[in-house]
Order: sequence, then C-alpha cells, then structure tokens
Amino acid sequence: MNVGKVFLVGAGPGDPGLVTVKALELLSNAEVVVYDRLLDARLLEKAPEGAELIDVGKSASQHTMKQSEINSLLVAKAKEGKMVVRLKGGDPFVFGRGGEEAETLVDFGIPFEVVPGVSAAMAVPAYAGIPVTHRSFASSVAVITGHEDPTKDESSIAWDRIATGSDTLVFLMGVGNLSEIARQLVKNGRPAQTPVAVIRNGTSPNQETVVGTLADIAVKAQEKEIRPPAVIVVGEVVRMRERLCWFDCKPLFGRRVLVTRARNQASKLSELLSQHGAEPIEMPTIQIEPLADYGKLDKAIQDLSKYQWLIFTSANGVEPFFCRLQKIGKDARHLKGVQVCAIGPATAEALQKHGIKPDYVPQEYAAQGIIASFRKLQTQDKRILIPRAEQVTQELVDGLAALGAKVEQIAVYRTVLPGETAAKGKRMLIDGRIDIVTFTSSSTARNLVAMLGKDAQALRSTAIACIGQVTAQTARELGLKVDLVSKEHSIPGLVKAMVEKYGKPKGG
Repeated sequence: MNVGKVFLVGAGPGDPGLVTVKALELLSNAEVVVYDRLLDARLLEKAPEGAELIDVGKSASQHTMKQSEINSLLVAKAKEGKMVVRLKGGDPFVFGRGGEEAETLVDFGIPFEVVPGVSAAMAVPAYAGIPVTHRSFASSVAVITGHEDPTKDESSIAWDRIATGSDTLVFLMGVGNLSEIARQLVKNGRPAQTPVAVIRNGTSPNQETVVGTLADIAVKAQEKEIRPPAVIVVGEVVRMRERLCWFDCKPLFGRRVLVTRARNQASKLSELLSQHGAEPIEMPTIQIEPLADYGKLDKAIQDLSKYQWLIFTSANGVEPFFCRLQKIGKDARHLKGVQVCAIGPATAEALQKHGIKPDYVPQEYAAQGIIASFRKLQTQDKRILIPRAEQVTQELVDGLAALGAKVEQIAVYRTVLPGETAAKGKRMLIDGRIDIVTFTSSSTARNLVAMLGKDAQALRSTAIACIGQVTAQTARELGLKVDLVSKEHSIPGLVKAMVEKYGKPKGG
C-alpha cells in the first residue's frame, strides 16, 4: 500500500502575511487540506485547484469534529496515498493539540513532519504594541492555557507558582475564564494593580484591545463585549502599549473597505488598504473576458507601421495586445518606429514586462491628461491606434480627433458582470457593515448597482470613493453621493486620498 504523508502546519495567528514560506510551499502542493477555523481564509486559496478542503471547524466553543475524529481522518487520508496538510492556527505544538495528532500518526506508522507557525502568544501582543519581554520590565514569559476551568478540583495549573513565577503571563483561550484567572493570580500573590491587556482578533484588521488591571479587567472586557478569540497578557510590559502602539494606530485601522475591481486586479488595492490598517472586503463587480473575434486587432497589428502612436489606456489592454502580436508571429521589435503612450504607472509597468518602455506617460492618468499632453505635441494628421475595452466612452477619441489626429479605436477585451458574486461582501454591504465603497472605473459603479438591484439603497449609508472625475460622474448619474474623488488617477492615489480624508492620527 502506498502511504502518503501528513504535514502538521502552523498557519500563524491570523494575518496571512505571517505564514511561513515552507507552509505556503506545502499548501501549494497539497492534495488534502484539513483546516481549523481560520481568521483569514485567503490561505486556502493557496491550495491547488482540485485539492480536497476539509473544514474540521475547531473553535473555543464549537467543534465540527471531535479530536479523535480528526486524528482518524488524517490517518485515513494518508492511507489513500495523499499528501495531507493539517493547517492549524498559530503553532501546532502550542496548545494546538498537534502533539496528540502526531502521536496518532506514529501509532499507525504514518510519515509526518511538523512545520512550526508564528504563535499567537508572541504575535498578538506584538501587534498590540506589547513586547512580552523588555529589559526594563520583563526577562521571563510563561504561556498558559486559559481554557482550563481554574476552579476544577485537579487543575494542572500551579497557580501558586504561575502567579509570580514569570514576569509576563500570556493566557490563550481564556476570555471565558477571565474573572477567575484574575482572582487566582491576585489570591496567589500577583498585585491587584498589575496591568492586563485583553486582545481580541489579534493581527487582524478588526483587532480590539482592552487594557486594565487584575482588579478591573474582567469588568472592562465585559463592558466592551470581548468574545473569543482573544489573548490575555498580564505584566508590566502592558504599560508599553501606549508608546509602542503601531498596528491598531494605523490611519485606516478598523475601516471596512469594499473592493470592486476584477478578481485578478483586486490584490494590489487590497494590499495597500491592509498596509494602512483597513479591512479590504473583495466583491468583484467586473470580469475581464477575451473577445470572440480578434480579426480587426490582428489586421491593425499587421499594419502597425502606418501608425505614429500606440496608446494603452489600461493594463488590461496590454496583455491581449501582445498575446495577439505573438499569435501572428511577431514580437516587440514589430513596434519599431511607433511611439507608445501609457495612461499611468500600472499600464507602463505592464508594458515593461513585454520589453517596451513607454515614450510618454501623462501627468494626469486619465483621458483628459492624454488629450492635454497631446495638445503640446504635433498631432495634426498623425495616426493613433488605441487598443482598449469593447465598450468605452468616446471622450479620448473625440478629444484627439479635435487636435487633428486620425484615431482608430479597437477592442481587445470586454468587461462583463462576474459569473458569481462575493456573497460575504454583498451581505456586509446590505447589513451596513461596510464603511467605504471604492470605484476604480465607471464599469465597477454601474455593475455594483446592477448586482445589488433593489438593495442598492444600501450604498446611501456608506462613503463612496472614486478614482477620477469620470468614474465619480458615473456614480452620481446612478444616484450615488460621492464623498471622495482622488486627484491622482491610480490605485496608490486613491488610497492616499482615503488616508488623507478618513485617516486618524497616531493615538487617535
């Protein structure tokens, strides 16, 4: 029998950026992924298409499977000859019951490896601006389960030793027992005024931190309705948070932002939003599709020498153009003698991947910017080719034609409503749990309104942020109130404008 192998992999504390390189490598080759409840399901997208994804749903209060059933599942899948990734939150050997799973694998002769992960015990305090050790405050740290009932007759926690045995105490899974934990620590010698922090949803954009003392932390956490998952930190190091706060002090921290770009383009905007502390919620409203017929484009490429300018208005148009260029047996050398204009840095970057450095990038990344720039150039009787989307406004063509240019606009791709909607984003929008909706083109605005239908009224209770005046005008024509229009027609420009308008100062 061909026996497979099981990898006990730590997924980290929640932020997908904290997962290890080895974990990502194993996920990308997994045949079966057995996973606990994840704080960020984007990790599952790293698994190959066709991989079997099995949710065992473990959380503090609810288990889809008992631990014994999970153990048996790992054995069964390995016996099928599969490569199994057992994806566990934090580190598999830090209160993750990874040791029990490894023992079962040994009992059945199943090969396995352990891939450590970043433990919530260290990472979550760090994201709250609390170093678990510090030369001035703490030279020792203890990690303790908070899930055990401290009042049971045979507790495995030696409270008389734990209370004063380490400078910093980190309790995992202890919110439900917070009051009793504090009582036991004070009873066994820890001063009642010892600082305490309770950090909920650590390392995620909705992280929440409550600070108090052993005397009052239970009441404060209850007032803030703190629920699992949360990490409890006890010790003088908690005093450092006020000075070292960095994650939840980011300018857009706590704001949920709807990203409506196409799925293959959403990552850049989502990444920038995350860097500024926002929680991006992806709900693609457009899908880029190839054309059924490329006859016109192929002919234009064959006759490219008759054009003096080639203008790309988006990165979306670059790939299909060069794909057809290669299809008919040409390469970048075929553009010799033709000047190339890119509407912005993202389009210029897409061109450079094909070996083309644009001759011109206008300062304003919009149709008006190109028209204003070409007004300074000698365009009379110049032939210009514009490869772009199937349905677009005529503003650019008309503006260049008014300058005396002979403009030919050819479709190289089409945008359509996506075949599937992101149910999570739609539900959150309807429920009023989205703070800002972003539109990066007129299509994203029109399509979102169409996708929402009668629920489009939900957009009235959110802020609307648009790239450029053309997109903003479309949104207004759809009956939406536009709150922000970025001056710079780019994704970084949009995020910058959001930070300037909605950002909070450090400590605010």
